[in-house]
Amino acid sequence: MSHVTQADQPHAETVVEVAPERIIGLLGTGDVNLRVLEELLDADIHARGNRITLSGSPADVATADRVVAELLDVVGRGTPLTPDAVRRSVAMLADPSAESPAQVLSLDIISRRGKTIRPKTLNQKRYVDAIDENTIVFGLGPAGTGKTYLAMAKAVAALQAKEVTRIILTRPAVEAGERLGFLPGTLSEKIDPYLRPLYDALHDMMDPEAIPKLMAAGVIEVAPLAYMRGRAQPLSTRVLTPTGFKPIGELCIGDEVIGSDGKPTEVLGVYPQGFKSIVRLTTQDGATTLCSDDHLWSVYTRDDRRRGRGPRVLAAKEMVGNLRAAHYHRYEVPLLASPVEFPAIPVPFDAYALGLLLGDGCIAGVATPSFATKDPELAEALEVSDPRGCRPAED
Repeated sequence: MSHVTQADQPHAETVVEVAPERIIGLLGTGDVNLRVLEELLDADIHARGNRITLSGSPADVATADRVVAELLDVVGRGTPLTPDAVRRSVAMLADPSAESPAQVLSLDIISRRGKTIRPKTLNQKRYVDAIDENTIVFGLGPAGTGKTYLAMAKAVAALQAKEVTRIILTRPAVEAGERLGFLPGTLSEKIDPYLRPLYDALHDMMDPEAIPKLMAAGVIEVAPLAYMRGRAQPLSTRVLTPTGFKPIGELCIGDEVIGSDGKPTEVLGVYPQGFKSIVRLTTQDGATTLCSDDHLWSVYTRDDRRRGRGPRVLAAKEMVGNLRAAHYHRYEVPLLASPVEFPAIPVPFDAYALGLLLGDGCIAGVATPSFATKDPELAEALEVSDPRGCRPAED
């Protein structure tokens, strides 16, 4: 590379010699990339053989020289150079704070059958870097800017590199104010249109024959966001509310149920899910409940407790048949974070009489409670304190 500057006028000229194996990648088929460079740069560009001559003002030549050097770096890293990539590279170099186009356009995320997925813009590069550096990343932008596609590529790359053991792909499944429960068709027919971009991206990045096997094994799960928590229980399942237990099928939006913190929490949505496989889970103290086999549970294992880790989220079907290890239970369901807080209500009954019935009586019946005692004074106290005039039976 040589520089020749004329002293009588502000004019500069630079000759760039390009390796023969890179000149075609730089100029493009039919010199399409060269025409884009001539359009975007103020310097005059002439290509002859493997020599590129840049002429013009010193500033314009310096800018063109830097652009050509960066594009040669991109070509040298094996990244195909297209007119769009040339335009993006020139735009990035116009921003002094931007990263090198070679670093942006040559970042390989995943390759399959000769197709490599890379960021195409500076913001996409920053998005990919944020996924590597942070636990949760929110990508905001209009449709078609690569948010879902790049996130899918990073997830598949992490799975293939064994950095993760499971992928859950999700996106909102309610649009235009409609609720899934009122849309026609089965659950799969309702959510497939919303998940189609995920399926398409997944088939671009993995062997289509392997995808059903991984999904059947639970390694890859595609689910709408509306079903990521809670999943499904039979409509007859009783749920604790501030006014007592109610069948889940009777709950409506705006009702309240008791949350894991022991306090009332509002029901925000009701999503009918049709017929599903149901399993019964029984805890060590004998408590049982029914739920769908894909119902999500927050559980601890012995290793989690020993290492101070938080709970893990497993579907019921992942725990069925795997509940015990040797002589101990494998999973532990967390208790409420605090006692249940019911609203204070007046009790139309004498406190002492209620204590007697709780201690020595039977109040299981819905009509007439019974009371038995060997102490006559307790029977007399109950008879006096009960305003309805109960008749205790002495034993």
